[in-house]
Amino acid sequence: MSEFWLISAPGDKENLQALERMNTVTAKSNLSNNTKFAIPDFKVGTLDSLVGLSDELGKLDTFAESLIKRMAQSVVEVMEDAKGKVQENLLANGGLKEKMKCLKIDLTSFVTHFEWDMAKYPAKQPLVSVVDTLTKQLAQIETDLKSRTAAYNTLKTNLENLEKKSRENLFTRTLSDIVNKEDFVLGSEYLVTLLVIVPKPSYIQWQKTYESLSDMVVPRSTKLITEDKEGGLFTVTLFRKVIDDFKTKAKENKFTVREFYYDEKEIKREREEMTRLLSDKKQQYGPLLRWLKVNFSEAFIAWIHIKALRVFVESVLRYGLPVNFQAVLLQPHKKSSTKRLREVLNSVFRHLDEVAAASLLDASVEIPGLQLSNQDYFPYVYFHIDLSLLD
Repeated sequence: MSEFWLISAPGDKENLQALERMNTVTAKSNLSNNTKFAIPDFKVGTLDSLVGLSDELGKLDTFAESLIKRMAQSVVEVMEDAKGKVQENLLANGGLKEKMKCLKIDLTSFVTHFEWDMAKYPAKQPLVSVVDTLTKQLAQIETDLKSRTAAYNTLKTNLENLEKKSRENLFTRTLSDIVNKEDFVLGSEYLVTLLVIVPKPSYIQWQKTYESLSDMVVPRSTKLITEDKEGGLFTVTLFRKVIDDFKTKAKENKFTVREFYYDEKEIKREREEMTRLLSDKKQQYGPLLRWLKVNFSEAFIAWIHIKALRVFVESVLRYGLPVNFQAVLLQPHKKSSTKRLREVLNSVFRHLDEVAAASLLDASVEIPGLQLSNQDYFPYVYFHIDLSLLD
């Protein structure tokens, strides 16, 4: 499973024994993989400041998760035909050991082997400063994401619109990729070439009758330019002064004259526009994908650091000073075992908050002063990490 539970309990002897019981039971019942989650000692400051930080970190956590999901989705949209390879581009760079910082690591390994990045987020700084660094970093990534993807998506949309025009039916599709100068009589004062859409069952009728639909139609001037499943696009050349009469007679025979006059400059402009858009998209693809990969990694790493900060702040608020708690990362083995795993945790740590533990069994029990629903509160500190970023 790509789901993790990040919990903490006080670090005294009684609770360390409780953690051992938890590890024993979860291993014996094959409920989860459990690993210690190392969090550095931060400068605590005042409890009042921690209460404010708790709220701020909650919002930052939600924002960070939303951002990396949007970035993951952007990778999907940019890769288009190579969507099967998206996951291998959603990686975290480094984090296991100092000498391995250059390696690209899958997200699960990064979380299970998490190490606080002291260089990027110095633990010696006040917590407020660390949170401010993370906030500014993620805000900048979001700003860049919006501008980069907007430019690419505009280009992609323009290209799709042009391509869509070439896939429409003969009545509406663009003809710049079909017609050639040689198909038309151009520059004549008297003659003009029209394009006529003929239903497929009427091909023979067209060949037999087009010369007699009006006076002054040039004999043997028709030619099939292109066709789709419904019909074909034929040329026919005639004198300009009989255009209206020819259109009327054609309509009576269920032949449709398409309003099109060959304009070499316009044809060239459309063709060049398609070429330019294809070239621009190709040029932007590589740099944008590289930017997404690098900054997805940065945002993801920041998100897990935010989780660590939340555990620290909530543990101090819940268990008090001096700072003494143990954080543990649990990875449930399967979805069906999460209910049983929750029961084990609530039983093992029931002594930390009898009222909360009782309320988990009886929803009618209110927890005084708690604004959350009972389902969000447990006797131990708990945060959820879900790596299913593309679901």
